[in-house]
Amino acid sequence: MHVTMRCDIAVIRAAMLLRAGRTLLGALAATAVVLAVVPAAHAADVNAVRLWRAPDHTRVVLDLSESADFSTLSLENPERFVVDLSRSQLSASLASLPLEGTPISGVRSGIRKGTDLRLVFDLSASVRTSVFLLPPNDTTGHRVVIDLFDETVSVAPEPVLSVESLDGRRDIVIAIDPGHGGEDPGASGPGGLREKTVVLQIARRLESQLAEVPGFKPVLVRNGDYYVSLKNRRDQARQLEADLFVSIHADAFREKSAHGASVYALSMRGATSTTAQYLADTENAADLVGGVELADMDPMLAGVLADLSMTGTLDTSLNLGALILEQIDGVARLHKKRVEQAGFAVLKSPDVPSLLIETGFISNPGEAQRLATPAYQDKMARAIRRGIQSWFARQPPPGTLLAWQREQGGKEVTIAAGDTLSEIAQRYGVSVASIKTNNGLSRDVIFVGQTLVIPEG
Repeated sequence: MHVTMRCDIAVIRAAMLLRAGRTLLGALAATAVVLAVVPAAHAADVNAVRLWRAPDHTRVVLDLSESADFSTLSLENPERFVVDLSRSQLSASLASLPLEGTPISGVRSGIRKGTDLRLVFDLSASVRTSVFLLPPNDTTGHRVVIDLFDETVSVAPEPVLSVESLDGRRDIVIAIDPGHGGEDPGASGPGGLREKTVVLQIARRLESQLAEVPGFKPVLVRNGDYYVSLKNRRDQARQLEADLFVSIHADAFREKSAHGASVYALSMRGATSTTAQYLADTENAADLVGGVELADMDPMLAGVLADLSMTGTLDTSLNLGALILEQIDGVARLHKKRVEQAGFAVLKSPDVPSLLIETGFISNPGEAQRLATPAYQDKMARAIRRGIQSWFARQPPPGTLLAWQREQGGKEVTIAAGDTLSEIAQRYGVSVASIKTNNGLSRDVIFVGQTLVIPEG
């Protein structure tokens, strides 16, 4: 009997030990689950850190896997700018950031409070800062944008008088705007071809060509790989008191078969075609991709659009655009044989004639191949330049060198196929040199549709 009781007690003890062991294992397992969850406390990974230098500021972009709260802190002696991201970690390298030419002398990172990511920007100069979070869009995810503005803001270049204009006859100022830039690549073509690169190359060629024409002063709105907001593009043109604003683009469409170059002016009503509306919507969303703080966006009032019709700015844009389109027709296939209109935000300047030129569809493999070649870029720039020259030869702004030349008297001649300067000079009994001087020509090259003023013999 005692033996039986001892056996029962042993069995009970074994069962109790087994049950306790199971409980302990369960507790350990639960602890392991909790410990496994700890790394997931990081809400966002910083997958990439990108940096661009613009004329007046430096931009740093943090590409995040998820949205994250952040706070900032400015420190002195030495000067530093600190950005703390809650429950985040750095998955990218900071070693290869292009810091040369920026006020940033170094970037460091560390973990704060066990879960927060701290980025420290060591500064070599005083800056004004702006930091904001941007939501995902079609091309990028969540981003924290850090703008470090130079304390002494560089001023946009002032129009200067050419040698021929030193007696007070000013140059005609052309503001040339290469679209997109920086973290906004614009449309993409085969082989990684980017719109922002192509249009900057065309814009630079246009600037170079116009700079050779006496009486013209071209100015690039963007002269490097950085983003400029749509508002600032317009503002630069107005600050320069530009006689024309030309925004250069290379569009894309859903179907790769879409093709042809186009010229657009602003519409105060609806778009003139489905494609025009689609492109306007795409271009107007560029600020969201390029990274612009919402506070910087100022919707243009209806009164401004009313001013457009009152001042004749829109009429000038349409007529000038038609001349550019005529010249482009000799270089590329046209998408439409007339100037189209849509509500492009970048064109909403009340007092500067403004055009947006789509040099081709970068989404079309054939046109993308041509857009990438220097020869085609040069031809496109030349066509745009010819259209601009043709308009201002006919309608020179008062006080300009071209207006003075026109006032000297003479007869207007529109160049036809087969015309040469020597033949025209002989026809009117004047010298080739006098025709070139009177029309601001630096070479013996003329083109069909160009208007020349023939001086009195």
